[in-house]
Amino acid sequence: MYLNNRIKAAKTGYIIISILLCVLGIVLIAVPDFSVTLLCVLGGGIMMLFGLVKIIGYCSKDLYRLAFQFDLAFGILFVVLGFILIIRTDAMVNLICIVMGICVLADALLKIQISIDSRAFGIKKWWLILAMAILTGVAGFLLIFRPSESIQIIMILFGIVLITEGVLNLITILITVKIIRHQMPEVIDAEYCEIEQEP
Repeated sequence: MYLNNRIKAAKTGYIIISILLCVLGIVLIAVPDFSVTLLCVLGGGIMMLFGLVKIIGYCSKDLYRLAFQFDLAFGILFVVLGFILIIRTDAMVNLICIVMGICVLADALLKIQISIDSRAFGIKKWWLILAMAILTGVAGFLLIFRPSESIQIIMILFGIVLITEGVLNLITILITVKIIRHQMPEVIDAEYCEIEQEP
């Protein structure tokens, strides 16, 4: 039961954060002159929350061990980067595209690995994760190299990146995380006894 509660908390947190990323992405596309400073603060807050959710997910020990397998390191990284974005907003304004682009690109590459592992587990919709991971990786790559100097175009691209990242995480969590009502504990206690062999 305790394991299930942690898995449910991590899964719910992933879903909420994914939706928040999509909403923020839609806002950036609809309002391309959005304040970059405010974006750093909001982005930092979401990154910190996402980092905590990832750490909880890693500790949850879900059935397949797919969605959360890389989340301890990534969770700590997100918490640290989110904190830096909030307290050093002025210094991070010019770097936010590169920082977020690298994070999204790295996450997309890890999700490609997860999709391959999902196929090995026999999960039929593994290809959805793969397709979305490739799309997200391309978007993150473009954000790193900023194909335009126009702030409006960069904000729209940033919004697209957030939406693809949100959808990618949502698909991954819904496909690979299964909650089993009577999941057995990870450690099974057993009694051992020595059997004496006759000479």
